[in-house]
Amino acid sequence: MDIKFNGKVLLVFLVALSASLGANAQLSAPGSEFSGITDYPVFPENDSIYVFCTQENSDIGQLRVETGMEGTKTFLWEKYNPGTAVFEFYYSESSESLRSTIGNLGNGCYRATVRLGDSSEVSRAWVMNDWVLATATPGESNCEYFELIGTYLEAQLKYYDLSSNSEVEINKDTEVVWKKGQNNVARVLMPKIYDPPTEDTEYTLTVSDKFGCSASAATTYISIVTKASFTVDGKFDSGTNQGEAPLEVTFTNTSENGDAGKYEWFFYRNLDDIKKESETATEPVDSIMFVAYNDEPVYTYEVSGTYIVKLVSKKYSEFHVCTDTFEIEDYIVADTSFIEAPNVFTPNGDGTNDNFVVKFWSMKDIKITIFNRWGKKVHYWELSNIQGFEDTWEESVWDGRIGKTMATPGVYFYVVEGTGRDATRRRAHGFFHLFRSK
Repeated sequence: MDIKFNGKVLLVFLVALSASLGANAQLSAPGSEFSGITDYPVFPENDSIYVFCTQENSDIGQLRVETGMEGTKTFLWEKYNPGTAVFEFYYSESSESLRSTIGNLGNGCYRATVRLGDSSEVSRAWVMNDWVLATATPGESNCEYFELIGTYLEAQLKYYDLSSNSEVEINKDTEVVWKKGQNNVARVLMPKIYDPPTEDTEYTLTVSDKFGCSASAATTYISIVTKASFTVDGKFDSGTNQGEAPLEVTFTNTSENGDAGKYEWFFYRNLDDIKKESETATEPVDSIMFVAYNDEPVYTYEVSGTYIVKLVSKKYSEFHVCTDTFEIEDYIVADTSFIEAPNVFTPNGDGTNDNFVVKFWSMKDIKITIFNRWGKKVHYWELSNIQGFEDTWEESVWDGRIGKTMATPGVYFYVVEGTGRDATRRRAHGFFHLFRSK
């Protein structure tokens, strides 16, 4: 019995001693963005750190102490003074509530003591009001790149070792990022952006630290550059830039941010001619046929050949004239000439093969003579300054009549002569059959 009694007395004594020495009350920080603990160099016990994201010179820190002690109790709040290295009175209240809250707190360490009779609970925590200010402005701008200039200010966070009163600075691991829309473009404060956009573009700087506190600022780059481009359209073969000469080509200017009236189009000579002259030339060969200053020119290639066109787009600003050039990937080809005549036709009025049709391509002029089997000329057809025939490149040259009389069925002979757009004399001849039976 004595042992049990002494054990009970000892247990009560230890509980009372623990209460008198000060058990920890539960301390929290409603609304904080981050919580961590100190790393005191000397003091053996670490305290909680609560970080609040706020504006410059705005204190929004808040702490709440909670206890399980029932009854009217005293909540004593104290704040550490690093100048005197002691905790000083901050706020006190008596209440039956199980909690006490203080707000609008500045940076510092706060100690909450909850007393009920001879019992007390003590807890400490550091409050940090964190903020960031960011500015963004455009910097140097030229034809190759432009600069973005970012600056920021931020709260310096620190606490003190409660044993030695030595200062401990908190590393915030601050990061910066520039964005264009949702895309990251740089992670330094003053980046150079190469290949500038051809339209005015907004860039946003965001500065953030590891506690989740951040600030953003935006600036607009005013574009002074241009990007040259164009498309070509003509009576081309499907999927190519190739067609019959004379080949009319429409150049549609699709350049970005160029100044109207300042475009330069360089039309180059036939590539084969340039190569041929270069083989024997002792000086550089002039490869440019002419320069046009239209915004959207239309040009007709009268002579067969392979051609290149280059566009120079210009953008004028206060201090710079930015240019860009563009050439189409495929050459423009005005085809060489040819002639083709049929070996039979049937002028019987059935709507099929009723005419003697000669096909030709890239011809400048053409003459066609038809003879009967005794060598007598029965029909003659010619055409000069040929400009092409839609998508057929052919012409009906004889309907099978000699004057107003239907020609006799049989064998006839044709002779085709002409000059191509490639300056080549073309000649074709041969026999063909005329049938009338349906």
